[in-house]
Formats: sequence, C-alpha cells, structure tokens
Amino acid sequence: MRCHADALPMPGMRSPLWIVGAIHLFCTAACGFAAGAAWWPLPQAAWPWVEGLCAATIGRASGLPWWWMPINLLFFPAGNALLGAGISPLMFLGIFCVLLLVNGAAWFQRVPLFLSSNQAAALVLTLLPQRKGFRLIDLGCGTASLLMNLARARPDGQFTGVELAPLPFLWGRWGACRQRGVNVCWGDFWSTDLTDYDVVYAYLSPVPMTSLWEKARREMRPGSLFVSNSFSVPGVPPARAFDVGDRVCSKLYVWRM
Repeated sequence: MRCHADALPMPGMRSPLWIVGAIHLFCTAACGFAAGAAWWPLPQAAWPWVEGLCAATIGRASGLPWWWMPINLLFFPAGNALLGAGISPLMFLGIFCVLLLVNGAAWFQRVPLFLSSNQAAALVLTLLPQRKGFRLIDLGCGTASLLMNLARARPDGQFTGVELAPLPFLWGRWGACRQRGVNVCWGDFWSTDLTDYDVVYAYLSPVPMTSLWEKARREMRPGSLFVSNSFSVPGVPPARAFDVGDRVCSKLYVWRM
C-alpha cells in the first residue's frame, strides 16, 4: 500500500506559535520600557506576571483559543521561577526537543496528539464495509493503535495512517512492520489524496474541521464514510453520532459522502 503524503507543510505567519511569539515580544518590550521609565512602582518579581497578564489578554483578543490564556499567563512567571532554581539549561533543551518530536504536528497543523481508545476502535469496526479489500485511512494516526486494532479484527482490509510528529510516526511504523495490512506514512495529511479510501477517520481538533470537511467533499467518493472522533464539523449535522463510552467521553460523528 502507498499513501500520498509527500509534501511537508511550512508553518505560515498565522501559525499560533508565530502569533504567540510576536505577542510575547511586544509585551516584553512594553514591560521593559515601563519598568525602565519607572511608570509603575512594582517590584522586579511582579513584572513577569504583568507580562503574562498582558500576553494572555492580547492573545485572547487576537482570536487564539481559550487554552492559550493560561499558557501565555504562566509562561514568563514559570520561566523566571525555573531560572532561579538553578536547573541546567540543557534539561530545558532536552524537554523541548522531546515535546517537539512527540507533538510537532501541533505547530504545523494545529493538531495535538490524541490517541484513539480501544472503545473507539471497536465502534469504528462496526462501520467498516463488509466486502473484502476495503481501504481506511487515519489522518494523524499517532502511534497507529487504532489501525492495529482494526487490522487484527479485519485482516481482509487495507489500513493506512498518516502522521507528521516524528516519534509517534516511528512507533506506528514499527508496529506496522509487524501487522499485515497496515501502512504508516510520514507526512502532512493535507497533501494526502482521499479519493481511493472507503473510510476516512480523523481525531484532530476543532481548528481544522471546516477545512478538512471541504477537502473531504472535494476528494472522497460518493458512498464513502467520513468519521471524526470528538470533533464535529461546524454547521454540518452528521448522519449518525455515537457515544464511545471511553473515559474521556468521546463521540464519533459519521457523514456519508
């Protein structure tokens, strides 16, 4: 099996990291100027909190999701506290590299790493076509755990995954080498052609769902299924919806193209 995910994306200027970086740069400069001009008689330890509050407020006003607010608020105060703790900078570099390797897709695709539960795999299994040789693709497959579960239950199908984050991809690729009928590709799911698949599965985030729906409408064949775990398409009611019953209270949304 071969999946078409050859092109890798470049983060645009509307990427959240670019926006957050610009906000913190502006807030740091503004706070530094205010502190130097002695406009506010604040102790030095208070300025990281002032910067964080400004960054959180501007970030929310600029349209960043709500969960960026605590990140922006605590970024500078936490960094200031850690610098005072005497921890080696190499440890921070190592932690950053691991997070980037595990969750690198969040930068390019605004999609964090979500792993499908066994209950979700069991429910997707009931949606698969009964004929042999059907094809399913998991967009952003992570460690490919869903694909492994489905392939073991339906060895008559072909299961493909696309993953951009390096460590989850390597884990999934290693597993695919040991499971017949599974193929995991490294790349961007936006450049993956969906024409040849009977079922397209995604467990992403609210951010890309509208654009992904438009892509699915352009490329998927009539009669094929588009399945989303937990995140619906705004303004497009699903044909069916199921409670997964896992510990995170997931739901599966199903559209027939």
